Amino acid sequence: MNLIEKISKNRSVLENRLRELLAKPVFLIEADAFALPCGCHGMTINTRGLQVDDLEIFEEHITKYFKETSLELEVEPSFLFARLIPGTPELASLNSRVLCDRCYMDFARGSGKKPRPDIYILNLVRRE
Repeated sequence: MNLIEKISKNRSVLENRLRELLAKPVFLIEADAFALPCGCHGMTINTRGLQVDDLEIFEEHITKYFKETSLELEVEPSFLFARLIPGTPELASLNSRVLCDRCYMDFARGSGKKPRPDIYILNLVRRE
């Protein structure tokens, strides 16, 4: 199976799991792998139909499912987060990222689930 087929299959599996869990229409409209100039890399899945309340109520399940998807695509799930649409309860995307040293320091300094208004952290593995 090539990379595009793996991304497509895993996007579909995660979408179906979220629909079953939340019992509502959830759409994962695009899944992308990325590599940033700073050294961060990972994947982003653009969403429709997910809200902050869904994360707060079903965080454990959503995090587990997203970790599994991340591992299937060979992205270490050390930093999982949702990006929020500012001023709304809507989620724009789910993100799995391997942080470069500089970005790790930026996020590790923050406290709580929302270090910035547009970020909801699901998982951040602390480095020693």
